[in-house]
Amino acid sequence: MDQLNGRVIYPGNVSGRVLKSELPIGFFGHVDDETGKIKEKGHPLYGNCISNTILVFPYAKGSTVGSYILYSLKKKNLAPAALVLEQCEIIVAVGAIISEIPTLDDVNISALHSGDNVHISGEVIRIE
Repeated sequence: MDQLNGRVIYPGNVSGRVLKSELPIGFFGHVDDETGKIKEKGHPLYGNCISNTILVFPYAKGSTVGSYILYSLKKKNLAPAALVLEQCEIIVAVGAIISEIPTLDDVNISALHSGDNVHISGEVIRIE
């Protein structure tokens, strides 16, 4: 079992399956808050549902409204179970905190792959 560490943006204890993007994700206009699916045409995750996944991506892009999209997804039970990033900027941090989505950054995401089962506890990510 491999282990990674990160910086805690919002704490949590959660397990799930990784859905990973090598490209940034924008939440406003690029994630459908009615379905939880990536709707940005040309994005490698286009059509994938982020709900209940451990969503792994390098950083976010786009509008500050992205924080509200994360909150809307959480209220509709469509949010990711956790967020893991290389760099978490303020848009994602605010969205994660107000939505109570466990979030880590400063993570070497190259060690994670879509389909991996992971457990996050505090600052530790265990690949199971």
